Amino acid sequence: MSPNLLVIIVATVGFIHGKKFGMITGFAAGLLMDIYFGNIIGFYALIYMYIGFADGMFKKILYAGDFKLPFGLIVASDIVYGHACYLFMFLIKGDFRYLYYLKSVILPEVVYTSVIACILFPLMKLVFGIIHKHFVEAEENIG
Repeated sequence: MSPNLLVIIVATVGFIHGKKFGMITGFAAGLLMDIYFGNIIGFYALIYMYIGFADGMFKKILYAGDFKLPFGLIVASDIVYGHACYLFMFLIKGDFRYLYYLKSVILPEVVYTSVIACILFPLMKLVFGIIHKHFVEAEENIG
């Protein structure tokens, strides 16, 4: 198992920049995952797009120093991702070993993702802040 870095990135972009950018980032990240790892083009793109949209709805609630809401949303997004993958990849094919999948795949991934999110989210928030400040200064110099 490994952490789901795409969930962290898509969720972070979503609740820092809003629904539109969350959806675009999620669709692009999911489409790349579909191209490299998927059997069906668009499967991961739709899942990540919905995650980006849902997390983007919390943009107005996000406070500058708050870490609990983004952390909770990343964990919730990873749980939703794991359940969506189980539903569409295994349950439809008749694999009813939900507790095994939950214990062996979903929960370990959520734990790994949450640990990495504690490190990665503040760094991404700092980088997005610097990039935003740079673009605002460049816009002021042009106009």
